[in-house]
Amino acid sequence: MLAPELFRRFSDLAHSRAGIALKEGKETLVESRIAKRISALGLADAAAYADYLDSHDGEEIVQFLDVISTNFTSFFREPDHFERLSEEAARWRAEGRERVRVWCAASSTGEEPYTLVMTLHEVLGDSLDWKLLATDISTRVLDAARRGRFAEDRLRGLDPALRQRYFTAAPQGPGETPEWQFRSPHRERASFGRLNLAKPPFPLSGPLDAIFCRNVMIYFDAETRQGVVSEAERLLRPGGLLFIGHAETLNGLRTGLVLERPSVFRRR
Repeated sequence: MLAPELFRRFSDLAHSRAGIALKEGKETLVESRIAKRISALGLADAAAYADYLDSHDGEEIVQFLDVISTNFTSFFREPDHFERLSEEAARWRAEGRERVRVWCAASSTGEEPYTLVMTLHEVLGDSLDWKLLATDISTRVLDAARRGRFAEDRLRGLDPALRQRYFTAAPQGPGETPEWQFRSPHRERASFGRLNLAKPPFPLSGPLDAIFCRNVMIYFDAETRQGVVSEAERLLRPGGLLFIGHAETLNGLRTGLVLERPSVFRRR
């Protein structure tokens, strides 16, 4: 297990660069996550890796943040949020809205962004100009999300009708595990880019109609959460919605966002 002083070096780096709060008790987790980077760089141990990070302020920092980031996701996770978005999209269509922009702030490997694409397309179809921006701090998961290919077990539980409409069997070679490809042109509705939520102001332009920033702020300290929420409020159009994870809260933060229902907030 990492010595306390060494763990503090890694936790301080994670906090200063990404706002990630690695609390005591995560020593073994961090040690296991960085093992591959130590091996890939041919370094002797974790202390040597900490020294390497101190002296290489560039791509390896990104690699470090990649490996320590937690990326758990699934299609239609916390499904009531997508039901609420569907209701809102129906209202946009009834109003004759011509342009809709939605941001998924923690893309992970693509399940959430493509769930958003399916949800929006089911209501809006191709009748208006709508697009989804998906971001993450991890280049590794963004590469996976852009590919839009998923193993069979990742689609387990997905409504068969949606699976048929939005996925097709991906070409595979002998002995390869079957994968499913999110179909074009639906995949082109989403664009992906790297963004560090701990470094406001964000290089995004609003107004946005909805923001999904779910199950990521639980890893941040209060200062970083405040920055994320303030930026979300700045980017949302009046009446726009912010969705956060069911285990998250905005309690203690300065915001003019109004609680509409648990984990869903609206800009005044």
